[in-house]
Order: sequence, then C-alpha cells, then structure tokens
Amino acid sequence: MLYRGALYRVLNPNYAREPLSGRGAELYGGRFNPNGVAALYSSLSVVTALREANQVGSLQPTTLVAYDAHIEDIFDSRDEDALKAEGMNPAVLSDTTWREQMNVSGEAMTQTFARRLMANGFNALLVKSFAPGATDNDLNLVLWRWSDRAPSRLTLIDDENRLSR
Repeated sequence: MLYRGALYRVLNPNYAREPLSGRGAELYGGRFNPNGVAALYSSLSVVTALREANQVGSLQPTTLVAYDAHIEDIFDSRDEDALKAEGMNPAVLSDTTWREQMNVSGEAMTQTFARRLMANGFNALLVKSFAPGATDNDLNLVLWRWSDRAPSRLTLIDDENRLSR
C-alpha cells in the first residue's frame, strides 16, 4: 500500500524541537514498536492526533505538527485476510493489555507482530485508532522507517521555521 498526503502528530512541547526523532517510542516502546526500535506514531487527521495524544486525563499543552508524506510498503491492518496471513487478528491489535504483556514477557504480541512486518520490508502500519471516542474512520500510520527521500519520505511542514525558535 502507498500513502501520499498529510500526516499529523501531537507532541509534548518538551520534544517539539525534534519532531522527526521517534526517540520516545524507541526508549519506551509502544503498542506497535518494541523497546529499542524508533517509531513515529502519526494520524491521518488532526482530530485523531488529538485523541491519541490525550487518552488519559485532561487536555495537556501540546504542539501539533504536520508532515507531507509519501510512504510506500505499508501494511494495511484493515485487511483481515492479510492480518490472518500474518498470524494476527483485530482483537489482538486492540488489546489494552499490551503494556502488561511487555512488562511480563518483554514484548507484547503487537510488538512481535510489528517486528515481523519490519523484517518483511514494511515501512509502516496503517491501523485504526484505539483512543477513546475513535471511530473506524480514525486512522493512524505508525512509521518504522522514514527519511527525506523515497520509499519512505516524510517532510515536516514548518515553512517559517517555528520549531527552531
């Protein structure tokens, strides 16, 4: 699958000067990246990005960033046959216990799934949002490989260099 268009992320202002790093996900792991693997969790809409960033408690100060993306080799998790072929299903993708799995066994099932996809050459995963209030139309793109050129080009939209101030 190919994605061309805008992507959005909501960052903690402490990390806003490095909107392309993926360092936080690398340090702590995420639902779709094991510890030690950098990832950028992005959304296809601003509203989804806000939902993702504020899943617990009240809305905290945030920095919204946008990217222009041209990402090839994306695994589309909405395709249940493709999921099944990878030994995965929607219930495991949405399982809220992924953090506990990571703490108990070192890696959650969704992280193992992501590791397999990366090994098979996928640059990213398209997956529905599991944030409270999300609908089937709220989609995220989790990137494992990105750069300033194809096949996984991601360009920060900051024409006025606001983040460098």
